[in-house]
Amino acid sequence: MLKDLIYMVPKENHSEEILHSLLSLHTEIKFVSFVGVDLAGNDTDEKIPVSLFLKDISTFLKGAVQTDGSSVSFPGIAKLSNAKVDMIADLDANWFVDYNYEHIDLETNKPIGTLRIPCYLYHDNKPIDSRHILESSIEHFKSSLMNLLKSHTETLSQYGIEYDDIEHLEVTSATELEFWVKTPNDKAEIEELSTSQVLHEQYWTRTRGVVRTSLEQSLSLLDAYGLEAEMGHKEVGGVKAKLDDSGKLTHIMEQLEIDWKYSSPLQAADNELLARIIIKEAFRNNGLDVTFLAKPVDGVAGSGKHIHVGIAARLKNGNKINLFSTNKNHFLSSIGYSSLMGILKNYEVINPFISSTNDAFRRLKPGFEAPICIVTSIGHSVEIPSRNRTILVAVIRDLQNPFATRFELRSPNPHTNTYLAISALYLAMLDGIKYALSNNKSQDSLLKELSKKPGEDADYLEQERAYRSEEDIFEDFTEEERETYFGKAPATVYENLIAFDKYPEKLEVIKDGGVFTDEIINSFRLASLNRWVTEITNRIINNCIEEIRSCKMLHSLDKALDLDISNWMSINELRYYIMKDSYTNKSLFTKIKEAADNKNYEELSNLQLELDSKMHKLRNLYSSYKKNLLDI
Repeated sequence: MLKDLIYMVPKENHSEEILHSLLSLHTEIKFVSFVGVDLAGNDTDEKIPVSLFLKDISTFLKGAVQTDGSSVSFPGIAKLSNAKVDMIADLDANWFVDYNYEHIDLETNKPIGTLRIPCYLYHDNKPIDSRHILESSIEHFKSSLMNLLKSHTETLSQYGIEYDDIEHLEVTSATELEFWVKTPNDKAEIEELSTSQVLHEQYWTRTRGVVRTSLEQSLSLLDAYGLEAEMGHKEVGGVKAKLDDSGKLTHIMEQLEIDWKYSSPLQAADNELLARIIIKEAFRNNGLDVTFLAKPVDGVAGSGKHIHVGIAARLKNGNKINLFSTNKNHFLSSIGYSSLMGILKNYEVINPFISSTNDAFRRLKPGFEAPICIVTSIGHSVEIPSRNRTILVAVIRDLQNPFATRFELRSPNPHTNTYLAISALYLAMLDGIKYALSNNKSQDSLLKELSKKPGEDADYLEQERAYRSEEDIFEDFTEEERETYFGKAPATVYENLIAFDKYPEKLEVIKDGGVFTDEIINSFRLASLNRWVTEITNRIINNCIEEIRSCKMLHSLDKALDLDISNWMSINELRYYIMKDSYTNKSLFTKIKEAADNKNYEELSNLQLELDSKMHKLRNLYSSYKKNLLDI
């Protein structure tokens, strides 16, 4: 990090005159990149030489840059016959300068920089990108909530204010990133990783060597860009590194987490894109690989990306009130309770935007602190905030700081499209608030409904379900009880996406305000389905083939015991079932490919679950087989 570099260009410096002056003074900034975010969460990188940008700066700032729609994910919208997409600069967001520390400018002796300008993506003069969806969702949420408060001023009495006291509403969001880091090409045994996880040998321990250096550099750079880093630490996954002859650490395999300060929802999502770049490049420059996959290693902890959301009212006298906080007699305000209920009731149609990849569902398994049930925990008593890590939505409370009260959604992963996820969350919260305020629901009645048992009457939440538990979801409930109390969780991308069809009334909640249109939802669905099918047929099967072929007979016939032979026969039978065709039988792989070719997605979903089960069985059988051999 160099002090004389420019890391951020705030919105007050986005005029043509200031940009001319800034870019002329800092000649190490050689490029400008327009950054739009498609429905899959991919950010574009339209790199333009600074000289060209300055030559026609007015057009770039006030007009549109064109890109090919085939390079972004908008299926059903940007077609080959009409693929042009316009990129329009967002003049109100912070702009960041991305530096290439491996490419030094010979004139200034500084790293070459690229000014990243967030933008909106338009097709046929209509906005279609994730950034615009989030911005529009938040504007709709704030204006709708203000109208509700104006019509139901009695709600404000619990805060000791009146409607005319409010200057405006402030909506805040934040994300946390968990990720795995390792030395390239090194692998750790799954059992070693699993044992270390169970023993919590890595959790919050001191970082060392190149991992420590990379972590500290990441935190320092986050501060330089104005993100205000709050914490960096080891997570539960990982094993102890080894020392080579020169004293350097090798065989690094660790899980880390980095957090930074909250912001407005759109800026928070933009900040996360930048943080991912900073983290990945800082570790890579030190010879380490970083992966943001949700489940890079089967059998050990995956990586989450918790999303925090909150609402406050800025008053005309300059004070601020957290609209989730309340007095000491309740956990939450009526707006807090009802917002939480809105998320829980409508989560089935939020979930497709949270978990839209195969990797996401590999993480969502019982026993790894990954939430699989639609349930919250608010605490055993008002005086003791909840610390339950097994639930979907956590209520974060600090008895000494009412401004800290917020919700934490624990199901997202690092590749969740944060823009769409936050949009859906606030629209669902609005639905709950509408219910509470329109029906003049008190805090007591809302708490009672939130705490209902399955089968008990409810005006808003579903009668047959429960939505609150202060117990360990995995340890204190059987699988059957979890499904009875909290509903059956989807197990594949397809099962998740069909929620749009199964719950039309809940989908209307997400479509409130016309932000999520049928066209946008259909495009998102098509993109997710295509990615799901492509990954199964072209990546998952190929990876399984390699793994199956690596399961070889290791025993010698003269030394093998009957158990060794029996184990190998079971393994080989499973290998043939999964992979090998015959004249009379089709392998599981062939059935999967045929279901994909025929677009029989329900069958493909079932076959994927069968493949997961068979591969899990194969791994366990082969591990037991090897352990029983004296000579390999």
